[in-house]
Amino acid sequence: MLSFSFLVFYPNFGMKGKGVLSLFCMFESMKNLLRTILQLWFMLISVLPAKAQGFEDVYKMFQESKVLNDHFYGFSLYDISTNTYVMNINSDKHFTPASNTKMYTSYAALELLGDSIPGLEYIERGDSLLIWGTGDPTFLHNRLDTRVVYNFLKNTDKRIFVVPGTMKNKPFAHGWAMEDFEAYYQPEISTFPIYGNVVTFRQKGDNYLTTSPICFQSALAFLSEPKSGDFELTRSFHANTFWMSKKPIPRGYVNEVPFIYSDSLFTQLLADSLKKNVTLLSYKKPHNTKILYSGSTRNLIREMMLPSDNFIAEQFLMMCSWKQFGQFDTYLVRDWMKNNFYKFFSDEVAIFDGSGLSSYNKVTPRDNVDLLILLKNKVPSERERFHLFAAGGVDGTLKRTYDKDLGEPFVFAKTGTITSVYNQSGYLVTRKGNRLAFSFMNNNYIDDKASAIRKEMAKIITYIRQTY
Repeated sequence: MLSFSFLVFYPNFGMKGKGVLSLFCMFESMKNLLRTILQLWFMLISVLPAKAQGFEDVYKMFQESKVLNDHFYGFSLYDISTNTYVMNINSDKHFTPASNTKMYTSYAALELLGDSIPGLEYIERGDSLLIWGTGDPTFLHNRLDTRVVYNFLKNTDKRIFVVPGTMKNKPFAHGWAMEDFEAYYQPEISTFPIYGNVVTFRQKGDNYLTTSPICFQSALAFLSEPKSGDFELTRSFHANTFWMSKKPIPRGYVNEVPFIYSDSLFTQLLADSLKKNVTLLSYKKPHNTKILYSGSTRNLIREMMLPSDNFIAEQFLMMCSWKQFGQFDTYLVRDWMKNNFYKFFSDEVAIFDGSGLSSYNKVTPRDNVDLLILLKNKVPSERERFHLFAAGGVDGTLKRTYDKDLGEPFVFAKTGTITSVYNQSGYLVTRKGNRLAFSFMNNNYIDDKASAIRKEMAKIITYIRQTY
């Protein structure tokens, strides 16, 4: 090889008339050439791994993706062990986060609520029990209720008085779609939720629905004019009046429809459930009230995160406001979080609700990664932190998005989905054991492309898992 290189670069070596000096210069030049070749070789050896660690192959996957490059997307990837960003594509651009917002809500809850959910504020006065709501969403919820508050109220021998709280929030947050007022995923925000602030309708027989709470049964009627198409259940915009079409009810039909909340309705529902008298009372709250805790903060965060429950998310902010400021004004919570945490993020954070239903919310992929690092510091135990997120191929909103790799989940993330928005942000464990935080955001695409986008994201994240 050396003789070949030598002859290539010095084809006239051995010709007459060159002299000793010329020959010496040739050998010196050859020595310098060999030194240069060796330097280039060692540089090549050192550069190749750097290119692999530079994720250039992943960048190429993004550049060549026909699925991704017909809409606005951003990606940020952070190596937790080295505390460095390893990939950034449009990571400083603002996106609509949808339910990625619930990660921000989770962190606020961990910071402000502590380990336990406040279920009830109360004080005893003689033979009377005065109660105030704390914003706890679990009371008489068909899936979440721990029965702690219910049993406390059921077993008391005192007269129960409900003192309504003053809510500065509106029942709907800024940026919510008004036409979704009867959708199961958009219950009203309130100070003392009950039954999840929804009526549950269940099919019973060929053309009959039962309601829970039972008192809404009399508020259900048939639509005056039969409609074409499938069975339909609707609610009046202005009242708790519900109509069902005369079409056959699908077998196993279950639907949750939000009701219009009021303090008087809450009092009625509470009295019906306890089967005892409950009275609505105006009373100035004293300073020596007691708190009854209803459950675990982290358990409720998981109940919010995995199925992406909007109602729990909004009520989390209500509880945070009650706990931190003694009033129900969630904008105080958002300002507090911004001044104490978000102002240190890579980019500006604009959050207008707790669930992500608001189209006004805007964050960057780097903001999401900053938040994921905050969560890591708040919940250092990887097992406990991953438990708060959906696991790819296992549960929650990522159950069908990923397959397990080597028999184990490797993505623990929060999705975010509304019309023309699909995002994933969370933690990624590679085959080599590297721990990465990532945020993959997609906005402004035609909505029927969501499935293809989700598959493309899973392909890229899986490749990073298997390669790095």
